[in-house]
Amino acid sequence: MEIQVPLDKNDVCILIPTLNEEATIKQLIEDFQAEGFENILVIDGHSRDRTRQLAEESGAKVVVQEGKGKGQAVQEAFQLIEDPYTVMIDGDGTYLASDIYTVLNPIIEGHADQTIGNRFANFEPEAFTKLNLTGNRVLNKLFGLAYGVWLEDILTGYRGFNKKSIKELNLNEMGFEIETEITVESVKHEMKVEVVPITYVARHSSADTKLNPMRDGFKIGKTIFRMARLHNPMFYFGIFGTLLTLSGIVVGLYVVNEWLSGVTRIPMTILTALLILTGIQMFIFGMLSDLIVSLHRETMRMMRKNNER
Repeated sequence: MEIQVPLDKNDVCILIPTLNEEATIKQLIEDFQAEGFENILVIDGHSRDRTRQLAEESGAKVVVQEGKGKGQAVQEAFQLIEDPYTVMIDGDGTYLASDIYTVLNPIIEGHADQTIGNRFANFEPEAFTKLNLTGNRVLNKLFGLAYGVWLEDILTGYRGFNKKSIKELNLNEMGFEIETEITVESVKHEMKVEVVPITYVARHSSADTKLNPMRDGFKIGKTIFRMARLHNPMFYFGIFGTLLTLSGIVVGLYVVNEWLSGVTRIPMTILTALLILTGIQMFIFGMLSDLIVSLHRETMRMMRKNNER
C-alpha cells in the first residue's frame, strides 16, 4: 500500500523510543529505510546494551533521554520534533514498517489528526499472552465507559500524528501510561482520531518485555479513572457514589435484620445513614461537575472555531 497523495517522506519523523532493543532496532530501522523513510529519531532510555550504537550505525539520529520512563521519553521527543508528520512505533520489533502507509494515509489526506494502529485487527497467536489480551480488552472497555469514545486499541505503540496534534498534547505521565494519556488528551481536545488496522507479530526471542501486566495494567487503569475526573466527572464521582450507597444498603439490611430480632444497632444505623447520604452527595457532585465540564468544553470548542477563522 502506498500513500495516496504526494508526500516528501523527509517530512515524516519516525520516532522510536527504546530501552535495550539491540535484538530488533537495526532491522526495524532498515525496514523503514527500505520503505524510503530516512528521518528516524531514536530516543533511548539509557540502554545497557548496544541499542544506541546499532541505531547510529544504521543511520538514525539518536538522543539519550534526560529522565527515565517511556512517557518521559515521548514527552522529550515531542519537544524536539518539528516535522509536519510523526509516526511513533515501539522498538521491540512487534510492528511492521510496511504498515506506515496505513497509519499515515488518513493524516496525509486530512481525515485525521491522529491515527491509532489497531493490533487486534491482525495479530499472531503468540503476540499476546492470555493475560495481556484480556487486560487490553478490559482497559479498552473501561476507557469507553469513562470517556464515551470506543476505540479498539488505546494501548497500541504504533501511532501517527500531525504537527498540530502533537503541539496540543499536554502530557505528564512518565511510564507505560503515556499511550492512555495521549488518547485521553486527544479526546479532550476533540481531535480527529482514526483507528486503522495493523499487523502485530510475536516478540523476538531475544527481546524481553519491559511491561509487567499486573503492575502496569493497574497503573493504566488508575490513569484512566483518575483522568476521567476532569473529562467525565459523572463517571468518576458516580463510582464512589455507587460504592458508598451500596455499602449503606448492605449495612442497613443488617441493621433491619437485627432490629427484627429485637436488637437495636444505633451506631450502625447512623453509619447506614451516613454512607447513603454521602453516596447521594457524590452523585450530586458528579452532576454539578459534569455541568461545569460541559460548559467549559463548549467554551473551548467555540474558541477553537474562532481561532480557525
